[in-house]
Amino acid sequence: MKKILHTFLISSTLGLSSLPVLAADINNGKKIDMQKCYQCHAQKSGLGNGDMIYLRSDRKVKNLERLKVMVSMCNTTLSLDMFPEEEADVVAYLNQQFYKFK
Repeated sequence: MKKILHTFLISSTLGLSSLPVLAADINNGKKIDMQKCYQCHAQKSGLGNGDMIYLRSDRKVKNLERLKVMVSMCNTTLSLDMFPEEEADVVAYLNQQFYKFK
């Protein structure tokens, strides 16, 4: 029990960047992206397609760590009320679908 608590505390202290993307639920990430991200990104891109923000040549996300930061920042700034596990799901989905970072 003590070891589990210690592991939890370390993980919590390190934040989202320490969550393994492999354990994430990609299908849930897609669902969350469609419900909480797509419309805003469609408006922001000006193209009416929320996926275009991920595909543009001048995108801000250049690696997996930056993707995690951006998802977390959107969640916090826009009060999307995602739990850390849900952020990890969105990161995993976006990475699989658009970015393909290792």
